[in-house]
Amino acid sequence: MAVAELDAGDAALAEHATIYAPGAYAGKTVLVSGGAGGIGRACGWLLGRLGARVILAGRDPHKLEAAADAMKSRGIDAAWHAVDIRDEASVATLFAWLDTATGGIDLLVNSAGGQFPQAAIDFSEKGWTTVVNTNLNGTWRMMQAAARRWRDQAKPGAIVNIVVVTRHGLYGVAHTVAARAGVVALSETLAVEWAPLKIRVNCIAPGAVETPGWRVYQEEQRRTYARSNPMMRAGSAWEIAEACAYLGGAGADYVTGETLHVAGGSQLWGETWTIARPDYFKA
Repeated sequence: MAVAELDAGDAALAEHATIYAPGAYAGKTVLVSGGAGGIGRACGWLLGRLGARVILAGRDPHKLEAAADAMKSRGIDAAWHAVDIRDEASVATLFAWLDTATGGIDLLVNSAGGQFPQAAIDFSEKGWTTVVNTNLNGTWRMMQAAARRWRDQAKPGAIVNIVVVTRHGLYGVAHTVAARAGVVALSETLAVEWAPLKIRVNCIAPGAVETPGWRVYQEEQRRTYARSNPMMRAGSAWEIAEACAYLGGAGADYVTGETLHVAGGSQLWGETWTIARPDYFKA
C-alpha cells in the first residue's frame, strides 16, 4: 500500500499531533487486541509512531492485514495475527506464535470486545453469554497468557484494558457494562497479585467516543452523545490512545490497579442511551 492510498482514517492517525517523544516506545513490542477497530487501531498507530513494534490481533484477517499494511507504509514495524479471544486454543496459538516471532511482548492492550444495543429485558441467553464471554472471559484469557510468559521469562510487563464507564449512566448495553465492570474488578485484584512479578494492570474507561462502531447505534442516540458528559462533547479514539501511551509506558511505572476515565466527566454526571430513551425519563 502506497502512502497516498491510506484511507482518511489511517491518514489522520498517521499525522495526528501527539505530546509524546518519537522514541518513547523504542525497543518495545506491543500487542493490541481489537487492533483493526477504532480505538485499537488508534493505539497501534500511536505506539508504532513512538517506536514500538506493533502486533495487531483480532478476528478478521482482511481488516488486520489492511491496518498493518497502512502502518508499514509509514515506516511502522507492524504485523498481525488472527485470534478469537473467546477461544482458549486460539489465544494459546497467538501467544505461541508471539514467542517465536517476537520473543515476547512488553505491553498488552486489550481493546477487543463487542456488544449490541438492546433492552436488557429482551436479551437472549446466547446474546448475554456471547458478550460476557468476549468482553470478560476473552480479556482474562489474554491477560493470563501474557502474565504467564512474563513470569516464566522473569520480565516486567504492563496491561491496559479498555473498558467502559460503569458508575453512571450507560444504558442499553447492560451485558457489556456487567462484563467490563468485571474486568475493572479483576484488574484491581490482579494488580495486587501480580505486583511481585512486576506486572502492572490498569484500565481506561472511555466515554462516548466517535469510532466506526458508532454506526451500530441509531441516529437518534448518536445525536445525544455530545451531551452525555459535562464537557458536552464526544471523545476521539486518539484521546484514548494518548491515555494508553501513558499507562503502558515508563511514565506510569508507579501506577497500577487504576481506572483512568477518559470520558469528559461522564463518570460524574450525564447519561448515555444506546437504545431509545424511554418516555418515562424524558423531561
